[in-house]
Amino acid sequence: MADFQDYKQTVKYETFSYLPSLTADQTRQQIQYIVSQGWNPAIEHVEPSRSHKYYWFMWKLPMFGEQSVDRILSELEACHREYPNHHVRLIGYDNYTQSQGTSFVVYRA
Repeated sequence: MADFQDYKQTVKYETFSYLPSLTADQTRQQIQYIVSQGWNPAIEHVEPSRSHKYYWFMWKLPMFGEQSVDRILSELEACHREYPNHHVRLIGYDNYTQSQGTSFVVYRA
């Protein structure tokens, strides 16, 4: 039984938080996937202490029909500059299923 290790509990957020952090290119690829699926990107942010207890704050309105990966990245960066001590996540809303197609944290505080 000495081969077993204790699970170290750490706070995890969204889909990719159990993996190593995404590189800039991998983040760009995920945004391109959101756009290629026809999903509407939306950006949210929250203080780390509130991330599991409350709703996240929306950064502007969802970017309905946005096709530019660079524009989405620039909005993510603008949100991070405005709230440097907040987590910032990107959500891809699927109009067809009326649900989130994907969601992941881009910047951690």
